[in-house]
Amino acid sequence: MKKYTAEELRHIWLDFFTKRGHVNIGSSSVIPENDPSVLFTTAGMHPLVPYLLGQPHPAGKRLCDVQKCIRTNDIDEVGDICHLTFFEMMGNWSLGDYFKKEMIATSFEFLTKVLNLPKERLGFTIFEGNELVPEDTEALEAWLACGVSRDRIALRPAEDNWWPAMENPGPCGPDSEMFYWIDDKTPAPKVFDPDDNRWVEIWNDVFMQFNHEGDKYVPLKQKNIDTGMGLERTLCVLNKENSVFDTPIFSPVIELAEKLSGKSYKEETLQPSFRILADHIRTSVFILGDDHGITPTNVGQGYILRRLIRRAVRHARKLGIEQGHLCDFAEIYINSLGDVYSELKTNKEKIVSELDREESKFMQTLEQGNKEFEKLISGIERKNQFLSANNPNYVPEKTISGKAAFRLFDTFGFPIEFTTEIAKERGFGVDENGYKEAYREHQELARTASAGQFKGGLADTGEETTKLHTACHLLLAGLRKMFGTGVEQKGSNITSERLRFDFNYDEKLTDEQIAELEKFVNSAIEKQIPVERLEMTFGEAKAKGGYGVHKANDSDMVSVYKIGDVDFQICGGPHVKNTKELGKFVITKEQSSSAGVRRIRAELK
Repeated sequence: MKKYTAEELRHIWLDFFTKRGHVNIGSSSVIPENDPSVLFTTAGMHPLVPYLLGQPHPAGKRLCDVQKCIRTNDIDEVGDICHLTFFEMMGNWSLGDYFKKEMIATSFEFLTKVLNLPKERLGFTIFEGNELVPEDTEALEAWLACGVSRDRIALRPAEDNWWPAMENPGPCGPDSEMFYWIDDKTPAPKVFDPDDNRWVEIWNDVFMQFNHEGDKYVPLKQKNIDTGMGLERTLCVLNKENSVFDTPIFSPVIELAEKLSGKSYKEETLQPSFRILADHIRTSVFILGDDHGITPTNVGQGYILRRLIRRAVRHARKLGIEQGHLCDFAEIYINSLGDVYSELKTNKEKIVSELDREESKFMQTLEQGNKEFEKLISGIERKNQFLSANNPNYVPEKTISGKAAFRLFDTFGFPIEFTTEIAKERGFGVDENGYKEAYREHQELARTASAGQFKGGLADTGEETTKLHTACHLLLAGLRKMFGTGVEQKGSNITSERLRFDFNYDEKLTDEQIAELEKFVNSAIEKQIPVERLEMTFGEAKAKGGYGVHKANDSDMVSVYKIGDVDFQICGGPHVKNTKELGKFVITKEQSSSAGVRRIRAELK
């Protein structure tokens, strides 16, 4: 049987859609621009928000790509057969062109004629309808027209087959998910049950046909198609592997881990550690390799990166792999994916040095954890001695409480496995149920605190965020005038109240420099300069002085926003029509973001 590579599958996808009039727009950064709803790019639609909302895309109405994505809300599921924190999403879009019937027929053709997946192993879901929006009979009839058995189409509620969540305002609609039966030991049942984990979702077609306004779902004038197909899961299905980790994407890393550890990946109890190590290192490589300059910190994206690296270290140690080998794993990914995602090779030195630095820091953290563990044990032993001396019937305490074990983990990064192992050597046990309860409470608090950042969906593109987006352009223009054209955007986050802007610079800004920046931006606002949106090739934009975080081929069409002679920046938008709409620009804070990166917070009054 032919075994496909990731490179082949990317080519098959892009070739299929480009032959059908779609333009390959390439992958955007894993760090979303001006989207406070998520920490990372979680889907191919994130860079396309303005165009899904109606702005014309310079490449036309039919688009496709393979987008780098990161999702960490299911991080505890990594280690099973299909969950990943980083994945590649193959996507295609119709911006007011073809719609539901054509997309479903195209999906079925790609699955059964191009990938040659047997129809008897496929299952599908559609929106079942509710009191707000009726059942998606159009999707049902489209699947039936493809020859799909009615028993293989399941009706599902909005929480499964509506995107984004129904309570979210703005463009939305029902979706149809496609599943594949992965169990080779038993034939797929006649009746499709998406709750059976032997059915693995591989593709999702989203039909954006409504705008949620107040309590109504109004049909959109521009109906869009937004699809996403997981490359790793599809590769697993095509190659008839047992898990995504058995594909050529991960096998070289797992083989090296076997060699370094002297342990076998086939040992089921060790598989989760092999898989978590392989997944987390790949995700860390893509975050560190991104041109936006994210490094390990204790907040936001940097915190997620730190957590991923430290989890990788923990599981490497669990396998018996000594310190200093994270970079060896990273280089496998840099070499295998660097031709597809050139930033990995460009930023190789940074990736390797940051991994090495963070691993060393964590080893120091573990040393501190050991000291705290000794303090904990000593305290229990002193208590036992005191109470035993005063009460002959006292039974010495020999269990570390769940809360104490969780504090070792949460405060000092000391894994529960380490606590249990060392406690056993000292004749102590650990209240693991109490630990799990403390961990669950911590997860719930974290989940509640970050609900907005992980809910996904369309970013806020309201009037205030649009103003602040334009203000970001003026701010960067001012920075480049002051410090030179080597200054680049290294990340931004905009809400309706404020902007946060990161840029590469080594020194803290003085009060005089901050005042000069404010003066530059407010001067541009006072001049009431028109903001023009132009379309041209990427090569033409660069030749005319255009700049930005956007990457493309010279022949690709791009949007460029021109603000008089102040700024000429490649950007997807949206923006105000005139700078006079902005009001007064005020910088509220300037601080360090990470090594060589400064952060400015500002508001419009």
